[in-house]
Amino acid sequence: MTATGGGANDGGAGAGSGDGRTGPGDGRTGPGDGRTGPGGDTVAAVVRQWRAVRPDLDTGPMEIIGRINRCAALLQQAEDAPLRRAGLSRAEFDLLGALRRTGHELTPGDLARETFSSGAAVTKRLKQLTERGLVERRGDTRDRRVAHVRLTDAGRDLVDGILPEQLAYESAVLSGVDAPRQGELAALLGGLLGQLEGRLDALRA
Repeated sequence: MTATGGGANDGGAGAGSGDGRTGPGDGRTGPGDGRTGPGGDTVAAVVRQWRAVRPDLDTGPMEIIGRINRCAALLQQAEDAPLRRAGLSRAEFDLLGALRRTGHELTPGDLARETFSSGAAVTKRLKQLTERGLVERRGDTRDRRVAHVRLTDAGRDLVDGILPEQLAYESAVLSGVDAPRQGELAALLGGLLGQLEGRLDALRA
């Protein structure tokens, strides 16, 4: 979410996985018009359809992953509105957010790790942000191959202006869930994310 600045930035977020399980990856969850089926949300309708044609499959994971993807897509559609008004992509804002929340200079490699992006993607985005005067780079005095990136005053002001609007939206979205359940949900998602990140780190080693 935006408050932490994390996200998969190289491919863009979609509601479905593109494999036909929870939608074609265009932000819809069902095979028709994405409307909620009787007796549940859109993912519940998709699960019922799969159970009807493939009762031999365990669709339990789909009920979790499909809902996470669907929630992420719906939230991002609204959260991206202030970014579009500022002429920023989510991936660019994540770079600015990483620099703002850490409070110090970062190398492009640091930014790639902070934003879960490839080095090539970070280099391209930094070029665009530098041209807009939102970040500035300086060379390392000991190694000219290394660059250090920091926010300009304009970049910091932009982040500080956008973030409160996004946090207010997120608070409004979660207002229907009481505080204890929000804590439980945060803990469950944190556990899942920790497992996934651990597996990815092991694969990279």
